[in-house]
Amino acid sequence: MSSNNGVGENAFQGSSKKQFLKGTIQAFNKKTRIGKWIILLIVLAGWLASGIYTVDPAERGVVRQFGRFTTQTSPGLNYRLPWPIQAHDIVNVGEVRRAEVGYRTDQSGVHNRVDQEALMLTGDKNIANVQILVLYQVKDPVMYLFRAENPAGILHINSEIAVRSAIGNMNIDHAMTGGRPEVEASIWEMLQRLLDDHNTGLHVVGVELQVVDPPDEVREAFYDVVRAKADRERLIREAQGHALDIVPRARGEAAAKLHEAAGYRSERIALAEGSANRFLAVLEEYQKAPIVTRRRLYLEMIERVLPDVEKIIIDPQATGGNLMQFLPLKDFMPEEGGNN
Repeated sequence: MSSNNGVGENAFQGSSKKQFLKGTIQAFNKKTRIGKWIILLIVLAGWLASGIYTVDPAERGVVRQFGRFTTQTSPGLNYRLPWPIQAHDIVNVGEVRRAEVGYRTDQSGVHNRVDQEALMLTGDKNIANVQILVLYQVKDPVMYLFRAENPAGILHINSEIAVRSAIGNMNIDHAMTGGRPEVEASIWEMLQRLLDDHNTGLHVVGVELQVVDPPDEVREAFYDVVRAKADRERLIREAQGHALDIVPRARGEAAAKLHEAAGYRSERIALAEGSANRFLAVLEEYQKAPIVTRRRLYLEMIERVLPDVEKIIIDPQATGGNLMQFLPLKDFMPEEGGNN
Protein backbone atom coordinates (compact mmCIF):
# COMPACT_ATOMS: atom_id res chain seq x y z
CA MET A 1 0.00 0.00 0.00
CA SER A 2 2.68 2.47 0.87
CA SER A 3 4.42 2.00 -2.47
CA ASN A 4 1.25 2.61 -4.46
CA ASN A 5 0.54 5.76 -2.52
CA GLY A 6 4.00 7.14 -3.27
CA VAL A 7 3.55 6.54 -6.97
CA GLY A 8 0.15 8.29 -6.93
CA GLU A 9 1.50 11.28 -5.10
CA ASN A 10 4.37 11.64 -7.55
CA ALA A 11 1.98 11.44 -10.49
CA PHE A 12 -0.28 14.09 -8.96
CA GLN A 13 2.63 16.39 -8.30
CA GLY A 14 3.86 16.01 -11.89
CA SER A 15 0.42 16.83 -13.26
CA SER A 16 0.16 19.94 -11.06
CA LYS A 17 3.51 21.20 -12.31
CA LYS A 18 2.43 20.75 -15.92
CA GLN A 19 -0.79 22.65 -15.32
CA PHE A 20 1.08 25.46 -13.56
CA LEU A 21 3.58 25.74 -16.37
CA LYS A 22 0.78 25.72 -18.93
CA GLY A 23 -1.13 28.46 -17.06
CA THR A 24 2.01 30.53 -16.74
CA ILE A 25 2.73 30.23 -20.46
CA GLN A 26 -0.85 31.14 -21.33
CA ALA A 27 -0.74 34.21 -19.05
CA PHE A 28 2.58 35.27 -20.58
CA ASN A 29 1.21 34.83 -24.10
CA LYS A 30 -1.84 36.89 -23.17
CA LYS A 31 0.30 39.69 -21.72
CA THR A 32 2.53 39.54 -24.78
CA ARG A 33 -0.46 39.96 -27.09
CA ILE A 34 -1.71 42.91 -25.02
CA GLY A 35 1.76 44.51 -25.11
CA LYS A 36 1.90 44.06 -28.87
CA TRP A 37 -1.47 45.76 -29.25
CA ILE A 38 -0.35 48.60 -27.00
CA ILE A 39 2.86 49.03 -28.98
CA LEU A 40 0.86 48.89 -32.21
CA LEU A 41 -1.55 51.54 -30.92
CA ILE A 42 1.37 53.77 -29.87
CA VAL A 43 2.99 53.42 -33.27
CA LEU A 44 -0.34 54.10 -34.96
CA ALA A 45 -0.91 57.19 -32.80
CA GLY A 46 2.59 58.46 -33.58
CA TRP A 47 2.03 57.83 -37.30
CA LEU A 48 -1.25 59.74 -37.23
CA ALA A 49 0.32 62.55 -35.19
CA SER A 50 3.07 62.95 -37.80
CA GLY A 51 0.49 64.73 -39.98
CA ILE A 52 0.40 67.75 -37.66
CA TYR A 53 2.47 70.69 -38.89
CA THR A 54 2.72 74.45 -38.26
CA VAL A 55 2.80 77.27 -40.84
CA ASP A 56 4.34 80.60 -39.80
CA PRO A 57 2.64 83.95 -40.62
CA ALA A 58 5.00 84.67 -43.55
CA GLU A 59 4.62 81.15 -44.99
CA ARG A 60 2.09 79.07 -46.87
CA GLY A 61 1.65 75.29 -46.78
CA VAL A 62 1.14 73.14 -49.89
CA VAL A 63 -0.30 69.62 -49.35
CA ARG A 64 0.42 66.80 -51.81
CA GLN A 65 -1.46 63.49 -51.93
CA PHE A 66 0.61 60.74 -53.58
CA GLY A 67 2.70 63.52 -55.14
CA ARG A 68 -0.23 65.51 -56.60
CA PHE A 69 -1.24 68.92 -55.29
CA THR A 70 -4.45 68.89 -53.28
CA THR A 71 -4.75 72.07 -51.20
CA GLN A 72 -2.97 75.14 -49.89
CA THR A 73 -3.01 75.88 -46.16
CA SER A 74 -2.85 79.19 -44.33
CA PRO A 75 -0.66 80.14 -41.33
CA GLY A 76 -1.35 78.34 -38.08
CA LEU A 77 -1.66 74.73 -36.90
CA ASN A 78 -2.67 72.38 -39.73
CA TYR A 79 -3.17 68.66 -40.28
CA ARG A 80 -2.73 66.32 -43.24
CA LEU A 81 -2.82 62.56 -43.64
CA PRO A 82 0.50 60.95 -42.66
CA TRP A 83 3.16 59.88 -45.11
CA PRO A 84 3.11 58.15 -47.57
CA ILE A 85 -0.50 59.17 -48.22
CA GLN A 86 0.08 62.91 -48.00
CA ALA A 87 3.07 65.22 -47.61
CA HIS A 88 3.45 68.97 -47.34
CA ASP A 89 5.87 71.72 -48.39
CA ILE A 90 6.36 75.05 -46.62
CA VAL A 91 7.00 78.08 -48.85
CA ASN A 92 8.06 81.46 -47.42
CA VAL A 93 6.05 84.08 -49.31
CA GLY A 94 7.04 87.03 -47.10
CA GLU A 95 10.79 86.82 -47.59
CA VAL A 96 12.34 89.29 -50.06
CA ARG A 97 14.94 87.32 -51.98
CA ARG A 98 17.92 88.63 -53.93
CA ALA A 99 19.31 87.83 -57.36
CA GLU A 100 22.62 89.36 -58.47
CA VAL A 101 23.26 89.76 -62.20
CA GLY A 102 26.70 90.77 -63.41
CA TYR A 103 28.41 90.28 -60.07
CA ARG A 104 28.52 88.06 -57.00
CA THR A 105 28.96 89.11 -53.39
CA ASP A 106 31.35 86.98 -51.37
CA GLN A 107 31.20 86.34 -47.64
CA SER A 108 33.23 89.46 -46.87
CA GLY A 109 30.75 91.67 -48.76
CA VAL A 110 33.02 92.40 -51.75
CA HIS A 111 31.38 92.56 -55.21
CA ASN A 112 33.17 90.41 -57.77
CA ARG A 113 32.29 91.15 -61.38
CA VAL A 114 31.14 88.31 -63.64
CA ASP A 115 32.24 89.42 -67.10
CA GLN A 116 30.07 87.03 -69.11
CA GLU A 117 26.99 88.60 -67.48
CA ALA A 118 28.13 92.19 -66.89
CA LEU A 119 29.60 93.18 -70.27
CA MET A 120 26.95 94.01 -72.88
CA LEU A 121 26.47 96.11 -76.03
CA THR A 122 24.62 99.46 -75.85
CA GLY A 123 22.47 101.11 -78.49
CA ASP A 124 25.36 103.29 -79.75
CA LYS A 125 27.67 100.26 -80.22
CA ASN A 126 29.62 100.74 -76.99
CA ILE A 127 30.41 98.10 -74.41
CA ALA A 128 29.08 98.74 -70.91
CA ASN A 129 29.63 97.04 -67.60
CA VAL A 130 26.14 96.71 -66.08
CA GLN A 131 25.37 95.12 -62.72
CA ILE A 132 21.88 94.90 -61.23
CA LEU A 133 20.22 93.61 -58.10
CA VAL A 134 16.76 92.04 -58.41
CA LEU A 135 14.52 91.80 -55.35
CA TYR A 136 11.66 89.31 -55.61
CA GLN A 137 9.09 87.30 -53.62
CA VAL A 138 7.04 84.15 -54.12
CA LYS A 139 3.49 85.22 -54.93
CA ASP A 140 2.04 81.80 -55.92
CA PRO A 141 3.46 78.82 -53.96
CA VAL A 142 1.73 76.25 -56.19
CA MET A 143 3.26 77.65 -59.38
CA TYR A 144 6.60 78.04 -57.63
CA LEU A 145 6.67 74.34 -56.65
CA PHE A 146 4.97 72.56 -59.56
CA ARG A 147 4.77 74.72 -62.69
CA ALA A 148 8.44 75.59 -63.26
CA GLU A 149 11.67 73.74 -62.64
CA ASN A 150 14.21 75.88 -60.75
CA PRO A 151 12.30 79.21 -60.68
CA ALA A 152 15.33 81.02 -59.22
CA GLY A 153 17.45 79.95 -62.19
CA ILE A 154 14.74 81.05 -64.62
CA LEU A 155 14.61 84.44 -62.89
CA HIS A 156 18.39 84.84 -63.18
CA ILE A 157 18.40 84.04 -66.90
CA ASN A 158 15.42 86.29 -67.64
CA SER A 159 17.00 89.11 -65.62
CA GLU A 160 20.05 89.01 -67.86
CA ILE A 161 17.80 89.01 -70.93
CA ALA A 162 15.84 92.03 -69.65
CA VAL A 163 19.03 93.96 -68.84
CA ARG A 164 20.56 93.33 -72.26
CA SER A 165 17.31 94.38 -73.95
CA ALA A 166 17.04 97.65 -71.98
CA ILE A 167 20.72 98.59 -72.39
CA GLY A 168 20.71 97.62 -76.08
CA ASN A 169 18.05 100.25 -76.79
CA MET A 170 19.86 103.13 -75.05
CA ASN A 171 23.02 105.18 -75.50
CA ILE A 172 25.71 104.62 -72.92
CA ASP A 173 25.81 108.31 -71.94
CA HIS A 174 22.09 108.35 -71.20
CA ALA A 175 22.29 105.05 -69.29
CA MET A 176 25.16 106.38 -67.15
CA THR A 177 23.45 109.69 -66.25
CA GLY A 178 19.76 110.49 -66.40
CA GLY A 179 18.51 107.24 -67.89
CA ARG A 180 18.99 105.03 -64.84
CA PRO A 181 15.32 105.22 -63.69
CA GLU A 182 14.23 104.47 -67.25
CA VAL A 183 16.52 101.41 -67.41
CA GLU A 184 15.25 100.10 -64.06
CA ALA A 185 11.60 100.54 -65.09
CA SER A 186 12.19 98.80 -68.43
CA ILE A 187 13.96 95.86 -66.77
CA TRP A 188 11.24 95.53 -64.14
CA GLU A 189 8.40 95.47 -66.68
CA MET A 190 10.05 93.02 -69.06
CA LEU A 191 11.31 90.69 -66.30
CA GLN A 192 7.89 90.41 -64.67
CA ARG A 193 6.30 89.62 -68.02
CA LEU A 194 8.86 86.87 -68.68
CA LEU A 195 8.38 85.37 -65.22
CA ASP A 196 4.62 85.27 -65.72
CA ASP A 197 5.03 83.64 -69.12
CA HIS A 198 7.17 80.90 -67.56
CA ASN A 199 4.67 80.33 -64.69
CA THR A 200 7.34 80.76 -62.04
CA GLY A 201 4.97 82.20 -59.41
CA LEU A 202 7.51 84.94 -58.63
CA HIS A 203 6.85 88.68 -58.19
CA VAL A 204 9.55 91.31 -58.80
CA VAL A 205 9.66 93.71 -55.86
CA GLY A 206 12.36 96.00 -57.23
CA VAL A 207 15.27 96.38 -59.62
CA GLU A 208 18.34 98.36 -58.58
CA LEU A 209 21.14 99.34 -60.95
CA GLN A 210 24.35 98.86 -59.04
CA VAL A 211 26.88 99.80 -61.74
CA VAL A 212 26.65 101.25 -65.27
CA ASP A 213 30.23 101.87 -66.37
CA PRO A 214 32.17 101.93 -69.63
CA PRO A 215 35.04 99.47 -70.12
CA ASP A 216 38.05 99.96 -67.89
CA GLU A 217 40.26 101.13 -70.79
CA VAL A 218 38.11 104.20 -71.58
CA ARG A 219 36.44 104.77 -68.23
CA GLU A 220 38.24 108.01 -67.38
CA ALA A 221 37.49 109.52 -70.80
CA PHE A 222 33.80 108.70 -70.40
CA TYR A 223 33.80 110.18 -66.91
CA ASP A 224 35.35 113.39 -68.26
CA VAL A 225 32.55 113.64 -70.81
CA VAL A 226 29.93 112.96 -68.16
CA ARG A 227 31.43 115.58 -65.85
CA ALA A 228 31.53 118.12 -68.68
CA LYS A 229 27.87 117.50 -69.45
CA ALA A 230 27.02 117.78 -65.76
CA ASP A 231 28.87 121.11 -65.58
CA ARG A 232 27.01 122.33 -68.65
CA GLU A 233 23.66 121.40 -67.12
CA ARG A 234 24.67 123.07 -63.86
CA LEU A 235 25.64 126.31 -65.60
CA ILE A 236 22.41 126.27 -67.60
CA ARG A 237 20.39 125.85 -64.42
CA GLU A 238 22.35 128.64 -62.72
CA ALA A 239 21.70 130.95 -65.69
CA GLN A 240 18.03 130.06 -65.68
CA GLY A 241 17.87 130.71 -61.96
CA HIS A 242 19.60 134.08 -62.42
CA ALA A 243 17.13 134.95 -65.18
CA LEU A 244 14.22 133.94 -62.98
CA ASP A 245 15.61 136.29 -60.32
CA ILE A 246 16.44 139.28 -62.57
CA VAL A 247 13.40 139.33 -64.85
CA PRO A 248 10.74 139.52 -62.10
CA ARG A 249 12.80 142.12 -60.29
CA ALA A 250 13.06 144.25 -63.47
CA ARG A 251 9.36 143.84 -64.07
CA GLY A 252 8.65 144.92 -60.52
CA GLU A 253 10.86 147.97 -60.88
CA ALA A 254 9.18 148.85 -64.19
CA ALA A 255 5.75 148.49 -62.62
CA ALA A 256 6.88 150.71 -59.71
CA LYS A 257 8.12 153.35 -62.15
CA LEU A 258 4.84 153.22 -64.04
CA HIS A 259 2.87 153.61 -60.82
CA GLU A 260 5.15 156.46 -59.75
CA ALA A 261 4.70 158.21 -63.11
CA ALA A 262 0.95 157.73 -62.96
CA GLY A 263 0.92 159.22 -59.44
CA TYR A 264 3.05 162.18 -60.54
CA ARG A 265 0.77 162.74 -63.53
CA SER A 266 -2.31 162.67 -61.32
CA GLU A 267 -0.62 165.07 -58.87
CA ARG A 268 0.36 167.56 -61.60
CA ILE A 269 -3.11 167.43 -63.11
CA ALA A 270 -4.70 168.04 -59.71
CA LEU A 271 -2.31 170.96 -59.01
CA ALA A 272 -3.00 172.48 -62.42
CA GLU A 273 -6.73 172.12 -61.97
CA GLY A 274 -6.49 173.67 -58.50
CA SER A 275 -4.45 176.61 -59.80
CA ALA A 276 -6.91 177.13 -62.62
CA ASN A 277 -9.83 177.03 -60.23
CA ARG A 278 -8.13 179.54 -57.93
CA PHE A 279 -7.42 181.85 -60.88
CA LEU A 280 -11.03 181.63 -62.01
CA ALA A 281 -12.18 182.42 -58.47
CA VAL A 282 -9.87 185.48 -58.35
CA LEU A 283 -11.05 186.53 -61.77
CA GLU A 284 -14.64 186.37 -60.63
CA GLU A 285 -13.85 188.52 -57.58
CA TYR A 286 -11.84 190.93 -59.70
CA GLN A 287 -14.74 191.39 -62.06
CA LYS A 288 -16.95 192.25 -59.08
CA ALA A 289 -14.52 194.73 -57.41
CA PRO A 290 -11.42 195.44 -59.51
CA ILE A 291 -9.78 198.08 -57.23
CA VAL A 292 -10.22 196.14 -54.02
CA THR A 293 -9.10 192.89 -55.60
CA ARG A 294 -6.06 194.52 -57.20
CA ARG A 295 -5.02 196.02 -53.87
CA ARG A 296 -5.53 192.75 -52.05
CA LEU A 297 -3.44 190.89 -54.59
CA TYR A 298 -0.72 193.50 -54.29
CA LEU A 299 -0.60 193.23 -50.52
CA GLU A 300 -0.60 189.43 -50.60
CA MET A 301 2.29 189.49 -53.03
CA ILE A 302 4.29 191.90 -50.82
CA GLU A 303 3.63 189.61 -47.85
CA ARG A 304 4.94 186.61 -49.76
CA VAL A 305 7.99 188.43 -51.13
CA LEU A 306 8.98 190.10 -47.81
CA PRO A 307 7.75 187.77 -45.10
CA ASP A 308 10.25 188.85 -42.38
CA VAL A 309 10.17 192.63 -42.92
CA GLU A 310 7.99 194.93 -40.82
CA LYS A 311 5.54 196.57 -43.15
CA ILE A 312 3.65 199.88 -42.59
CA ILE A 313 0.76 200.90 -44.81
CA ILE A 314 0.16 204.67 -45.28
CA ASP A 315 -2.70 206.21 -47.09
CA PRO A 316 -1.24 209.24 -49.00
CA GLN A 317 -4.67 210.82 -49.22
CA ALA A 318 -5.20 210.93 -45.46
CA THR A 319 -3.30 214.32 -44.95
CA GLY A 320 -3.17 215.60 -48.46
CA GLY A 321 0.49 214.80 -48.75
CA ASN A 322 1.80 217.91 -46.84
CA LEU A 323 2.61 216.62 -43.40
CA MET A 324 4.72 213.83 -42.17
CA GLN A 325 2.41 210.89 -42.06
CA PHE A 326 4.61 208.57 -40.05
CA LEU A 327 6.58 209.20 -36.89
CA PRO A 328 8.76 206.23 -35.89
CA LEU A 329 8.37 206.65 -32.14
CA LYS A 330 9.18 203.04 -31.64
CA ASP A 331 12.82 203.68 -32.41
CA PHE A 332 13.00 206.21 -29.53
CA MET A 333 11.33 204.02 -26.94
CA PRO A 334 13.67 202.36 -24.40
CA GLU A 335 13.98 198.63 -24.60
CA GLU A 336 12.11 196.57 -22.01
CA GLY A 337 14.26 195.80 -18.98
CA GLY A 338 16.67 198.73 -19.69
CA ASN A 339 17.53 201.80 -17.53
CA ASN A 340 15.38 204.99 -17.65
